[in-house]
Amino acid sequence: MTNQNEQIIETLDEEGNKVSFELLDIVSVDDVEYALLLPQNEENEEGEILVMKLKKDGDEFSFEAIEDDEEFNKIAQYIEEIEDEIEE
Repeated sequence: MTNQNEQIIETLDEEGNKVSFELLDIVSVDDVEYALLLPQNEENEEGEILVMKLKKDGDEFSFEAIEDDEEFNKIAQYIEEIEDEIEE
């Protein structure tokens, strides 16, 4: 059963293979937007969520891997704080 509010995004990986993600949310940290993406493949049985930097070029959007550990840790901490607030 598909949730009507799901936003499925299809893109190409490094090898040119089509991959699909469900866009769970977009968060802004230090004026930079990050997308929370749930891979839509059979290998993601754990339900692991990817966090990628969201880049906008005109009307086009792209995702960029977060290479900097400090930047990634800041975003991960922000997301954990949001989850804690929701659980309370």
